[in-house]
Amino acid sequence: MIWPFKANTRKQIAKIEITGAIGADTRKRVLKALNTVKEKKFPALLLRIDSPGGTVGDSQEIYEALKKLQEKVKIVASFGNISASGGVYIGMGANHIVANPGTITGSIGVILRGNNIERLLDKIGVSFKVIKSGPYKDILSFDRELTPEEERILQDLIDTSYNQFVSTVAQGRNLSVEAVKSFADGRIFTGQQALELGVVDRLGTEEDARRWTAELVGLNPDKTQCQTIEEPKPFINKVLGNRSQVPPQLQGSIDWLDFELKTNGQILWLYRG
Repeated sequence: MIWPFKANTRKQIAKIEITGAIGADTRKRVLKALNTVKEKKFPALLLRIDSPGGTVGDSQEIYEALKKLQEKVKIVASFGNISASGGVYIGMGANHIVANPGTITGSIGVILRGNNIERLLDKIGVSFKVIKSGPYKDILSFDRELTPEEERILQDLIDTSYNQFVSTVAQGRNLSVEAVKSFADGRIFTGQQALELGVVDRLGTEEDARRWTAELVGLNPDKTQCQTIEEPKPFINKVLGNRSQVPPQLQGSIDWLDFELKTNGQILWLYRG
């Protein structure tokens, strides 16, 4: 659902929030929101990112949509408490980036998770018979160890995704690939360090980012309104029904469980703190 827009959107700033792990649900609602920004002819977009990252393909699609939107809309990304890995990648789709001094960012790299419960299955006497069309069709199977050849295949996959990430950061921040690789080893750093590395443009709050966004398109930052495009309920809410009935202390765990179930075996741009 999107809030109705009554005022002249040419004199307003649109705002989209990206929070939590990035997956298919995030991609769908953000792409829909970006289309609304274009259709309503907002001159600028404030993109608030508070995310540890997520799936590679979904992050790439959001990034590409932002780059295309840049042709008509000025975009400023505001990094919140954490904007790491895939959150950084999406931020590269903005014209400018603002981070808090203490924002946790970075974690530029790739991770692939696979679960091995072979010993547990042995203890309870469970085994599987697999018929497959090729030697690697059941790669990352949870009931056996990886072979050396499978590890090589997966490492090549990771390396390709990593190089895509590095190239995007280098292009987005006007840095050399070598410069990006010097800090793109999975480490995290603060917003202050990110400024020194050239990953962000300024230090400041979300309000600072809003004011800068208004100034970039010639609007009065003291009078310009920021219109938030509301996100629809995520998939897990449909399963659980009324989210308000879930204890607050469990909501974060439920979101992560939902994400883990959906992305097991996928390559991720994700900070796992």
